[in-house]
Amino acid sequence: MNSTINLQGKSFPLGATVYPNGVNFSIFSKHSTAVELLFFDRVDAPQPSRVVPLNPRINKVYHYWHIFVPGITAGQIYGYRVYGPFNPEKGLRFDPDKVLLDPYGKCIARPSSYSREATSQPGDNTATAFKSVVTDLSTYDWEGDLPLQRPFIKTVVYEMHVGGFTRHPSSGVTPTRRGTYAGLIEKIPYLKDLGITAVELLPVFAFDEQDGPVGLGNYWGYSPISFFAPHPGYSSRPDPLGAIDEFRDMVKALHQAGIEVLLDVVYNHTAEGGASGPTFCFRGLANRSYYILEENQAFYANYTGCGNTLNANEPICRRMILDSLRYWVSEMHIDGFRFDLASILARDEQGHPLASPPILWDIESDPVLANIKLIAEAWDAAGLYQVGSFIGDSWQEWNGRFRDDVRAFVKGDKGMVQSLAYRLTGSPDMYQHEEREAEQSVNFITCHDGFTLNDLVSYNAKHNEPNKEDNRDGANNNLSWNCGVEGPSEDPTIERLRDRQIKNCLTLTLLAIGTPMLLMGDEVRRTQLGNNNAYCQNNDISWFDWSRLSQYSHIHRFTKQLIALRLNQDLPIERLDMTLNELLRQQRVQWHGIHLDSPDWSHDSHTLAATIHLLDDQFILHLMINAYWEALTFEIPSINNGYGSWRRCIDTFLDSPDDVCEWAKAPLIHDSNYRVEARSIVLLFTKAL
Repeated sequence: MNSTINLQGKSFPLGATVYPNGVNFSIFSKHSTAVELLFFDRVDAPQPSRVVPLNPRINKVYHYWHIFVPGITAGQIYGYRVYGPFNPEKGLRFDPDKVLLDPYGKCIARPSSYSREATSQPGDNTATAFKSVVTDLSTYDWEGDLPLQRPFIKTVVYEMHVGGFTRHPSSGVTPTRRGTYAGLIEKIPYLKDLGITAVELLPVFAFDEQDGPVGLGNYWGYSPISFFAPHPGYSSRPDPLGAIDEFRDMVKALHQAGIEVLLDVVYNHTAEGGASGPTFCFRGLANRSYYILEENQAFYANYTGCGNTLNANEPICRRMILDSLRYWVSEMHIDGFRFDLASILARDEQGHPLASPPILWDIESDPVLANIKLIAEAWDAAGLYQVGSFIGDSWQEWNGRFRDDVRAFVKGDKGMVQSLAYRLTGSPDMYQHEEREAEQSVNFITCHDGFTLNDLVSYNAKHNEPNKEDNRDGANNNLSWNCGVEGPSEDPTIERLRDRQIKNCLTLTLLAIGTPMLLMGDEVRRTQLGNNNAYCQNNDISWFDWSRLSQYSHIHRFTKQLIALRLNQDLPIERLDMTLNELLRQQRVQWHGIHLDSPDWSHDSHTLAATIHLLDDQFILHLMINAYWEALTFEIPSINNGYGSWRRCIDTFLDSPDDVCEWAKAPLIHDSNYRVEARSIVLLFTKAL
């Protein structure tokens, strides 16, 4: 039934804005000739219950279509039909048969019959389409909650997947809450006990779960259909609006536990894919504005490897990205963001790299984001690699060099000693040219993309056959070593070596200068059975199997104790409020090999030792690293008067609980030498009396 309502409404704010007597709707759509606002009584309705045509003479200013509809309240399901030319060669893809989402919609309703195929093919998709839901943000009680604003120096990041964290039956989470925001809330005591200070959530923007291999789908979530709505699939509540409050409940509960919430955000592409992909929203509203197109505008530039590339430096797109970030900070209390393939944000409308990208400076200089953590994955899928050279003064960077160099050293590759020294000291070869804090480097060895830590020491090659791509997908060069047996092993010698290699990786990550990041489940040797690209595995391959917590309690204890050492205020690993240059000057690192003052930088070396003087010599650390396959005896510096004896707080060769000790309980070391066993790391310390 068509409505005769034609109230003018306002072009700002964009989206659906609730007022006491109705709702204002506004969208941007360039080159469109007509727009209809559709209301639905239920998400899977075959037809709208009400159609409100927008009059271009009354309801359009510039390229903004807007209308005020009285009597509408929060919870109303809605969408758009947008008319205009379908001329792909000129970049125009209007299709009034498709129900379109509101780009600024804060909530999405997903019909049980949703079909990506129906959204990709010609014809009406009303009954199977995603719809937007009118949302009133003003009614939620935050109980005084605000972002925590913890400095990076005090941060240990835990990268995790909201669904996979609690979906396994062994999680012990209430069955109806497994794999949800509410399920994560039930596991906050575990996170707090582990000691991490921030969770970095894999994408929680609403995404298309069917954007993956047939029968498998999309698990990771790097397939957004909205930049404002939380993913409804992670909500335990049946009503569409429940996802927003449940997400905010999760953020509030994590903050109450002292844990920050960082979001892995995807502002580089959408789930609409390439030329044959579905029409959810953007391509049906303003295709040429939202996407970078090829010279033949029927095709999409693909710098992401996902079919399309968001036109991030186009003014409308820039505004949307900035509005999205502000929304997640202001309304959802998010503490920071990790930008997936952030280098794409440095490309212009033709895809060329910009020396001074407007959107990146917009983000950096925005006052709403001034105290928010900004982390860049400073590369893209088309070869642009900006680690160590990403623009700005506020961005931290995922340090892929740290991952690769530490992996290579620990597995025993030659020629890695000097690279390891750089990685342990904040990567000065990459960052010392900038007057930036030492924590600019986000140090990690594993993340969602690639092997888990268990698989890094259990497989020589990827085993991605379950992905249905004949094992062609995923990286081939993993710098992994299986310790002698491919896959699971019952040989106690192999298992003990794997434990040691895992502890070595954890030690180097948490002792290095920079911001450490751990992958969900590495603390209990979570395995993906050798799959290094589990983006489509929403099953046991990817889920956190909580039975491993008891099986590998010694690795869990080691991780927990190591985090506690890292964050201990009595014996800090690093200084507060210092640039990398100041840190390197004042900490006076002395390098050694097995002999004091004789570091072996040769190509064949597998050993490194360092004495680090902290806080005006109030504390001294002595680190000995042996990646050789035989035990070696290292000389230990003598201690001058005014200090206690050396104490051993870490020896990765020893069994639990002797492998890591609290500072106060660390055993004394009286000898002038220390036997560092094969493939082991030892940390000694002393402090002024």
